[in-house]
Amino acid sequence: MRVFYLTHPEVVIDREVHVPQWGLNEIGAARVDAALARDWWQGVTHVWASDEVKAMETAAPFCAALGIPLATDPGLAEIDRSRAGFIPEPEFSAVAEACFANPDQSVHGWEPAGVAQRRCCAAVDRALRGHEAGDLLLVGHGGVGAFLYAALAEREIGAVGTKPGGYGRVFAFDAGSRQIVGGWGAMEIGPTPLTS
Repeated sequence: MRVFYLTHPEVVIDREVHVPQWGLNEIGAARVDAALARDWWQGVTHVWASDEVKAMETAAPFCAALGIPLATDPGLAEIDRSRAGFIPEPEFSAVAEACFANPDQSVHGWEPAGVAQRRCCAAVDRALRGHEAGDLLLVGHGGVGAFLYAALAEREIGAVGTKPGGYGRVFAFDAGSRQIVGGWGAMEIGPTPLTS
């Protein structure tokens, strides 16, 4: 059984709206439609998503296509940045890099990366508990997705190759062994073959 971890695609950025309430923009919604036309997710029998709007809007069309309900887990939510408020670019990218580089510390009021990693891994364990047949699709965010990838690959947070490299990316791992079986790829294509 495979587990796919999919990050949400592009969103409407609105500094007047609390970040977890941001939804997909037109590009993001079109990318979800394009991913639905592919076959990498066809063996999925259950979908779990972060309880943030952008993740649920990404997951819901997959559930509709499969005829299954959407389950949510707040443990799949993105790095908690609520104490910092809205941070525009390029400062946002600088704070994000500092968060990855200092996983045991809160940077600019953000949830420490190590804490977010453990939270996300625990949510994955909950999703897998009792799941016996078919593939599983987890829909979340780039930051915690990178932390999950690093944990599965037994690499440090922020190590080369662990970050998704943009919005709307997906990787796959084996549910039993927890070994990564497909690297980060665009959602319109699916996970990429691993190179040795």
